[in-house]
Amino acid sequence: MLRPADILLVDGNSRVSAAIKCLTQSTWSHVAMHVGDFRATGLCPEAAPVLVEADLKQGVIAVSLGKYAQRNTRICRPVGLSEDDCHRVCDFVIERIRHAYDLRNVIDLARYRLPVPPVPVYWRRRMLELGSGDPTRAICSTLIAQAFQSVRYPILPHTEYRTMEDEVSGTGKRRILRTRHSSLFTPRDFDVSPWFRIIKPTLERNFDYRTLAWADRMDNA
Repeated sequence: MLRPADILLVDGNSRVSAAIKCLTQSTWSHVAMHVGDFRATGLCPEAAPVLVEADLKQGVIAVSLGKYAQRNTRICRPVGLSEDDCHRVCDFVIERIRHAYDLRNVIDLARYRLPVPPVPVYWRRRMLELGSGDPTRAICSTLIAQAFQSVRYPILPHTEYRTMEDEVSGTGKRRILRTRHSSLFTPRDFDVSPWFRIIKPTLERNFDYRTLAWADRMDNA
């Protein structure tokens, strides 16, 4: 069911997870990327399929999908991602395995999200030193965002409209995208992004509600 470059959102139950969900006003506290069975060799000896994630204690690691078998999760799939870019995105996160977790990024994200005296959002971004600035450190959502932005796949980019000349239709407005700072991404952003499709495994497997077993009908049979 999972494909390489699919995103797994996780509803965590730790104190840190609760804080992240509170700050982001979202169900999702963690995000990992599926890098595919074909890349599992040497990454995660436990089982395939394999996920790459940034863990608070261990840094960037590879884990089996079974780690989240008992958690509420959601699959987000990039739409139309080319095979070459899919490999590039997966390679991006794989190459960063063993990088440390950037706790400074979490602190700065909290400063950005929490209520503050009336300062425009634009200037609040400017005022923050987002993360440690160390390229060998990452948090879960930052790592995944950097991977997709490396191939110019949109998540929630800034949008502006410019008046431009077109050879066919003449003068018109065109939507121009700008990448966001990767430190400002949260797991929720992949859920609300219009460029990621929500995948529900139950529905993908030829779901037929008429085959379900209901307790009241079983008891009366």
